[in-house]
Amino acid sequence: MSNRTFTMIKPDAMADGHAGAILDQIIKAGFKVVAMKLTRLSAEKAGEFYAIHKERPFFGELVDFMSSGPIIAAILEKDNAVADFRQLIGATNPANAEDGTIRKRFARSVGENAVHGSDSDENAAIEGSFFFNSFEKVG
Repeated sequence: MSNRTFTMIKPDAMADGHAGAILDQIIKAGFKVVAMKLTRLSAEKAGEFYAIHKERPFFGELVDFMSSGPIIAAILEKDNAVADFRQLIGATNPANAEDGTIRKRFARSVGENAVHGSDSDENAAIEGSFFFNSFEKVG
């Protein structure tokens, strides 16, 4: 089990001005930010990041959405980071998310769901390395 996970604050939450409140909720939940950057994915980079979904019918919409505006990418640290963060963000569909979770509070819809959270230790490492080189990871 790793003590790191990866997240992105997605374009919808950025456009709605929720980045600060989301980061505050993450930190108050005991996560330490060990790397963070404001960036914008090109359609090519968004397609590369979400390549696992390439054959799914929503892939084109996902790429368009994720390249539609700025995002904040971050690597977070805490014991049991992946599972704890998945619990903090809530279900992919905000209608099914528990009260108080990030997606319940800030997501617009299942497609515009405010944040990404890695689903495994392996993917957390892969996704973190997609955005950050070894010199950008503190701690």
